[in-house]
Amino acid sequence: MENKNELYSKTFMYLSLGLLITFVTGYTVSLNEVMLSNILSGGPEIIWILEIALAIFFGVKLPKMSKGEAVICYILYTFLTGLTFASIFAVFSISSIITIFLVTACIFGVLALIGIKSNKDVTSVGTILFVGLIAIIILSIINIFIGSSMLALVLTIIGVLIFLGYTIYDIKCLKVLEMVNYEVAPIYGAFELYLDFINIFINLLQLFGNSRDN
Repeated sequence: MENKNELYSKTFMYLSLGLLITFVTGYTVSLNEVMLSNILSGGPEIIWILEIALAIFFGVKLPKMSKGEAVICYILYTFLTGLTFASIFAVFSISSIITIFLVTACIFGVLALIGIKSNKDVTSVGTILFVGLIAIIILSIINIFIGSSMLALVLTIIGVLIFLGYTIYDIKCLKVLEMVNYEVAPIYGAFELYLDFINIFINLLQLFGNSRDN
């Protein structure tokens, strides 16, 4: 098994790679009106379904997955997310996106450090976070039909808090992943932290981001 510092360094290397792929893809596609129109008209739902299927496949196959397979799954997932991010670059100002990204990175870095340095057992916290996440998903689906802006705001704020908690939790779970499959652990760990980062970023952007029209 890898030593602790090597595990963390590889995980954050893959995390950085995934974020780079997503944001470069999103920005590039947003500059091409034809590609952007095709993605939006084709329905981002299709991409979301592919992402969910890929995430499930990643988790199920984790124990027996090779490093090469894990890298392909991870890169493909971050690329698919980048396609949906094109709409973000089309709606929000670049300055706003950069500012929120830097804020997210700072918050994420502090929480990651807390997770690395803390020796507290967070097993029970994982259950609470998962229940909270499921509740948000259900309420978000209900709000599609209700259309309450207040509920949407509350869910966004709670979403930020949940993924802040997940950041610490997922950092703590890296050693467990290493015992399941030590070669894939940094990649899958980066995948989980990538989801935390992206969700914190999106929620903060919804709360504080400025549109291109402003």
